[in-house]
Amino acid sequence: MLRIGVFVCWCGENIASTVDVKKVVEKIKDLPYVVYATDYKYMCSSPGQDLIKQAIKEHNLTAVIVSACSPTMHEPTFRQAGAEAGLNPYMVEMTNIREQCSWVHQDKEKATQKAIDLIRITIGKIARNYPLEPTYLPITKRALIIGGGVAGIQAALDIADGGYEVVLVEREPSIGGKMAQLSETFPTLDCSQCILTPKMVDVARRKNVKLYTYAEIEEVNGFVGSFEVKIRLKARSVDIDKCTGCGACWNKCPVKKIPSEFDMGLGTRTAIYIPFPQAVPAKPVIDREHCLYFTKGKCRVCEKVCPTDAIDYDQTDQIVEEKVGAIIVATGYDLYDYTSKLSWNGKYQGYGEYGYGKYKDVISGLHFERLLSASGPTEGQLLRPSDGKPVKTVVFIQCVGSRDPQKGLPYCSKICCMYSAKHIILFKHKVHDGTAYNFYMDIRAGGKDYEEFVRRAVEEEGGVYIRGRVSRIYKRGDKLIVQGTDTLGGSQVEIAAD
Repeated sequence: MLRIGVFVCWCGENIASTVDVKKVVEKIKDLPYVVYATDYKYMCSSPGQDLIKQAIKEHNLTAVIVSACSPTMHEPTFRQAGAEAGLNPYMVEMTNIREQCSWVHQDKEKATQKAIDLIRITIGKIARNYPLEPTYLPITKRALIIGGGVAGIQAALDIADGGYEVVLVEREPSIGGKMAQLSETFPTLDCSQCILTPKMVDVARRKNVKLYTYAEIEEVNGFVGSFEVKIRLKARSVDIDKCTGCGACWNKCPVKKIPSEFDMGLGTRTAIYIPFPQAVPAKPVIDREHCLYFTKGKCRVCEKVCPTDAIDYDQTDQIVEEKVGAIIVATGYDLYDYTSKLSWNGKYQGYGEYGYGKYKDVISGLHFERLLSASGPTEGQLLRPSDGKPVKTVVFIQCVGSRDPQKGLPYCSKICCMYSAKHIILFKHKVHDGTAYNFYMDIRAGGKDYEEFVRRAVEEEGGVYIRGRVSRIYKRGDKLIVQGTDTLGGSQVEIAAD
């Protein structure tokens, strides 16, 4: 027979100031299955737990309800107390009358009635509970990592160093992610490839790391410790076991003007390609949307020049299954869409006034990284995307896509102050006689030596920092006119930028 004990906590004044605890106890005593109900000022304290243990033994309770704070905080506490008194711990439930009642209401009478109703609901739940016993299952001691950027790579290396097997899945033809696209990293200005490439090579040759590139997760089943994962290996049209990465195929490919995703569309690639020179694996993939064989049924140049017969036009997607015990999701990020667009709530979320997508010389920070990079489309020369002319004047705009409640993004990105400062320093290293302007809202350089890094951009490199927002960017001749406000100087600003 079900015998429920209800214990209502005052939580000091957290609950008692809004809920009439004594009245709650009186009302609960008369409910079905309840054979004992009481209150105590701090139920989670040692005396409070002793009160529960004593009541379980004296009243032969078969179930306990503690009406107090969030189960996240003290459910393990009270279940342990129940177990110590001989009660199955899964016959102990909590009713949250603090976060879900007293803290969100001011009317004491209504809050008291709500607390009673919440406890009634919990009584209904516990009446249907079954005593549970812990079970022990074997764990598959392998990990799946989704995403082969620097986070996924480092996670794979750390787990492999611990002696466990790793399955690393990357949807692009090569691992490396966004970090591979960067020129240098703040605050040390180290070459990103110098940091990343050794890790990429290391993870690829580890015996206990199974690397799948150009692959995506199809399905995940199971539970923690025992997952069954289906992975789709997309058809590369290249047999990577035969391919040596010699480069003969992409060097001879006649289709050469496809915008490069890795270079953010600023450079081009061929129809059979590796994303960048340091790609891992250094095995190409055929872009079937642009390959002449797949679009027109002719060409096959790559097949003719391949010395190892690695080209396989008939290759299809394959599904492989892996069993793992843990999954790490390291899927990275996408850039904010700065172009003006209507969102789900009927508000325009983009920044159409900045002309991104309209003017070729309005670019994102990642575009700028590719222009700075020695392996980029301009081999490190800062040239305007629109006409290839040298850049002498550049304007950086911070907080685009952050700290803007009207666009639905009220929070700070935490990186753009340092990111812009890095770009100013790198720009001045490339263009000694150039001028860099930076529109900012506030400088938030929160990290070791970060403030000093920003000061370096201003004091040593001559970056011109303007506190204020840009209102409009438009074309005048071959220049971009940037209009904004200097809120410190109290004046309007107009800059002719490249």
